[in-house]
Amino acid sequence: MDMQVPKKKLGLKERYTLMTRDLAWDTTYQPKEKVYPYADYEGIKIHDWDKWEDPFRLTMDAYWKYQAEKERKLYAIIDAYSQSNGHLGVTDARYLNAIKIFLTAVTPLEYMAHRGFAHVGRAFPGAGARVACQMQAIDEMRHAQTQIHSLSNYNKYYNGFHDAPHMFDRVWYLSVPKSFFDDAITAGPFEFIVSIGFSFEYVLTNLLFVPFVSGAAYNGDMGTMTFGFSAQSDEARHMTLGLECIKFILEQDPANLPIVQRWIDKWCWRGVRLLSIVAMMMDYMLPKRVMSWKEAWEIYFEENGGALFKDLARYGIKMPACAEQIRQEKEHLSHQVWSAFYNYSGATDFHTWMPTEEEMQWLSQKYPDTFDKYYRPRFEFWREQQEKGNRFYNKTLPMLCQTCQIPMLFTEPGDPTKICYRERSYKGNKYHFCSDHCRHIFDNEPEKYVQAWLPVHQIYQGNCFPEGTDPTAPGFDPLAAVLEYYRLNVGHDNGEFEGSEDHRNFEAWRGMAKRND
Repeated sequence: MDMQVPKKKLGLKERYTLMTRDLAWDTTYQPKEKVYPYADYEGIKIHDWDKWEDPFRLTMDAYWKYQAEKERKLYAIIDAYSQSNGHLGVTDARYLNAIKIFLTAVTPLEYMAHRGFAHVGRAFPGAGARVACQMQAIDEMRHAQTQIHSLSNYNKYYNGFHDAPHMFDRVWYLSVPKSFFDDAITAGPFEFIVSIGFSFEYVLTNLLFVPFVSGAAYNGDMGTMTFGFSAQSDEARHMTLGLECIKFILEQDPANLPIVQRWIDKWCWRGVRLLSIVAMMMDYMLPKRVMSWKEAWEIYFEENGGALFKDLARYGIKMPACAEQIRQEKEHLSHQVWSAFYNYSGATDFHTWMPTEEEMQWLSQKYPDTFDKYYRPRFEFWREQQEKGNRFYNKTLPMLCQTCQIPMLFTEPGDPTKICYRERSYKGNKYHFCSDHCRHIFDNEPEKYVQAWLPVHQIYQGNCFPEGTDPTAPGFDPLAAVLEYYRLNVGHDNGEFEGSEDHRNFEAWRGMAKRND
């Protein structure tokens, strides 16, 4: 009788190799260049794909096990929050406007990231990179779904949560996040990895899913807090994978360094411009604040990012050229963006307001060198006019930056009293920019950015009216037609929070809940 030899238990590395690298195969009846046409598209040279290392060595069976456990906990909390009328426990109805922005501006980006990683996973010849991209694509789809499910509870009671995908493709201020991801997913696969792994995951989601989601918890929104912290464990893995990919590219060939440096410079600036709306949400839209935008930026980029660039310095990577301007702008960013949205809130799905005196005192403490000098006088004047019944709405359309698509609201570096304008002529047309960095990005790829779908241009061309609209009809109101195209029903709210339907509903329902208790 033969002796049975116990099977040797595979180590983690061997098991990971069998379930990832050994699932790959070489091409036979088609050349590899035709199967992976984008591998050489950007000039990146990869000599050995087997050098790619996944620091987590996660296999698909382990992935589903971990994610299923997170799903059970997440949906248990969401269901309990919904059944106990948790929406009445948030600090103030003003807070709801911040998560309207989250649903319409951030959640669609998660879905676009899913599409991008699915494409990149198909484009990379290396099996290890393909597996990592596959798991991140599933992560991003899960994030979009859990965010929609968590916030759907608010759609039962408040306006502005009703049609996020439709608005994402049409509403003027949502062209900013949309253009960011349109830029990323129309790049080559290596640039996409840098743009998302560095800019979206490291720069943007760090500042969104930690300080802002902490603010959600502080304001009693357990639904947003739960999906945010559930996603953050994935984001930690995404950041690590993105940075490992950057290091892998740099280690493969010295010629890759200038290409990667240009991408890091570009996407750091594009990420900061996208984050301007998060700065506004943190400083102005949380009734109970955790920290200021300036403090969050100093912790999560200047300190953590500084350590990252010290690590990348051994590969030759330098701090992005825009870092000094960003350091100056952190004192002004949230105030300037809030001022712009206060002007244009009649064409958004959320409300704006002037800070109370107590809130202005908080802003003065957090921004001692700038708020009282440059912004308090403006806000006090607007509040005075609002109390007299002269609440200001800007009904003209602003000039937009050709690159980031944000209205020209940012000021000159070193002079916060002067709006920054830059321009460039290309093939007989003139293009406008909000900064030297946006103009520099345009100069590197003008053929790409001249195709930008700018909402203001489209409105003036008559492309943002409902089908069948007759602009020549007597009494035609172009703003009302554009809002109908956006599916925004202004009604009697007129963009103002005080007295809005959301405000009245929240106070009435909370009053009923207190009486019932």
